[in-house]
Amino acid sequence: MREFRQLSGPVVVLDRADIDTDQIIPKQFLKRIERSGYGVYLFYDWMKDPDFELRRPEAEGASILLTGRNFGCGSSREHAAWALEDAGFRVILAPSFGDIFHQNALKTGLLPIELDEPTLARLRAALASVAELTVDLETCELRHADGLRIPFVFEPFAREMLLEGLDEIALTLRRGEQIDAYEASHPGRFDTRSLTAG
Repeated sequence: MREFRQLSGPVVVLDRADIDTDQIIPKQFLKRIERSGYGVYLFYDWMKDPDFELRRPEAEGASILLTGRNFGCGSSREHAAWALEDAGFRVILAPSFGDIFHQNALKTGLLPIELDEPTLARLRAALASVAELTVDLETCELRHADGLRIPFVFEPFAREMLLEGLDEIALTLRRGEQIDAYEASHPGRFDTRSLTAG
């Protein structure tokens, strides 16, 4: 997983509530086992509309998505987080997230940042002039060119994992010496090397 410390980039606003994972990445594209290649299918059905927010020229190259409440609700498909990341998004700003999507986003290296509606309204107003933000995970702050600074709360354990670029496997491997010591002091009840096929 890529580490995340600070990002400055364009923001696209998708001001809709209850965007479910089937809209983020429709089921017909879930036949692959790789984590890459899903970005081209992001919001596949909505992308057919030439007026869809992510098809507008100002959305080109956006790495931050500002959206409505309950983003990522619905089924538990982790492909939704993979598709967003593969399309270039690193940060999702919303009033709330679907619980499973929130966890999948963190495991993918995305930052799902919750902000209340009044704060998001102030942010949308600022983005009307310059649609760019700096997201600083080290200081837990959003910064806009007009001087607007918005602190945000981020769960400490998830923050540490993202700052260090650690997924759950990498976090476990950091304790390799302790795991080896435990296994050496607790031999298995059976020597599986001596079992014969039969």
